Amino acid sequence: MDQSLAEELIEMMQEDQLVLRQLFESGELPSESYHPQMKTLHEHNSSRLKEVIGRHGWPVISLVGEEAAEAAWLIAQHSVSDTDFMAECACLLEDAVARDDVEGWQLAFLQDRVRTLSGKPQYYGTQFDRDENGWPTPFPIEDSDTVNERRSRLGLNSLEERLEQMAEQERKRRANIQQTS
Repeated sequence: MDQSLAEELIEMMQEDQLVLRQLFESGELPSESYHPQMKTLHEHNSSRLKEVIGRHGWPVISLVGEEAAEAAWLIAQHSVSDTDFMAECACLLEDAVARDDVEGWQLAFLQDRVRTLSGKPQYYGTQFDRDENGWPTPFPIEDSDTVNERRSRLGLNSLEERLEQMAEQERKRRANIQQTS
């Protein structure tokens, strides 16, 4: 295992999540546009992940461990400024899932993100928008009658359970904003 690479990927993920949480809790996210602080961080991390892939291939569990492999997925998931790179990562993840060297849910999230950013319906129901009142609602789903079967195959909970989790996060965010107002 490449411990140094694993630590670097995990540190990148932790910084991403810290900034995201701070902006979410302060009410700066969600927003209508790509928050400049998030955009800068995501583009930096994406650039570094490209270098890593060029040298090592996709950072799979056998190379960097489970947590760092998840960190690589998160970086790819947040590379929204470069959807071609995201699609390349989805292909690499597909191969890694077939070899059982990454978690299947990572592929579901990244494939859905690439599809929704390309204007296509998602397949696993992992990507959400906000309705007119700011509550989470899934982007359109291809073959929605069987989405929970597909989600289950890759280790995801049901769409209904995920929607409730996201609604609870939104309730907490709104409560935090009211407390600080």
